[in-house]
Order: sequence, then structure tokens, then C-alpha cells
Amino acid sequence: MSQSLRESIKQGLVEATKSQDKRRMATLRLIQAALKDRDMAGRTDGRDAGVGDAEILEVLSKMVKQRRESAGIYEEAGRLELAQQEKEEIEIIESFLPKQLSEAETAAAVEAVIKETGAAGIKDMGRVMGELKKRHAGQMDFAKAGAIVKQKLA
Repeated sequence: MSQSLRESIKQGLVEATKSQDKRRMATLRLIQAALKDRDMAGRTDGRDAGVGDAEILEVLSKMVKQRRESAGIYEEAGRLELAQQEKEEIEIIESFLPKQLSEAETAAAVEAVIKETGAAGIKDMGRVMGELKKRHAGQMDFAKAGAIVKQKLA
């Protein structure tokens, strides 16, 4: 049995601490804090076991997206050292995400889901996006996928 994503992150933190990789340690601690927040939010919904791998992938994807936005803002402001820091954090976080689908693979996945769900118009977009999120959590940029779905269903 392969280890869970949460265990991989914990193991990564142990290794980063041993090697004194300060950037990696800080980033992995941020990930653990975000997961702890999500776990606590889940408890109020009656889920005491903590979040599973699918939700962890969601959290990690969101963290990557936030850092990409921040890096862009820092670059525009000429704060290249801060932009570089964000990019380093993105690399660390992405090391726990599955391989990202290419644009062609994303388009093919969208096409397949549209065909399978029988989506005919823009009103079916939510159903298509929901299915994509179920099948490809952490593997695709859902903003780009949404644009493709919209284009295909329009």
C-alpha cells in the first residue's frame, strides 16, 4: 500500500528538518497548517477523520494558484527576490501533486466528459466541471478547463 499524501508531507518535513532546508521546512509547515485548518472545518461538518487525499490535492492546488498570483504581482512591482521565493514554494508544493495534464490532455478530458454526461448547452457546465474535478483533482487547472468547457458548450 502506498503512503497517503498526508504521510508524504509529514515525511518531507522530517527530511527537510534533518537537512536544514529552511525554505522547504517553512513551506511544508504552511501546508500542514492549511490541512489542519481544513481538518478543523471538517469537524464542524461531522467528519472527524480529517480530510482525505482528494481534499489535500484541492488545498495544494489552491496554494499553488495563490503563489502564482503573488509571484506575478511581485514581478510587476519589481520585487524579484519575493517572486523567486514564491516560485520556490510552488516547486515544493507541486512535488506533492500528481503530474499536471497538458492543454491537449485537458481538452481531451473535457471532450470525454461532455460526451459521457450528454452535456448539450452552457446549462450543463456545472455538471461537466463537477465530473472533471472528481476525476482529475490536482491534475488540471480548472480555470483553463472551465474556459474550454464554456467554449465547447456555447
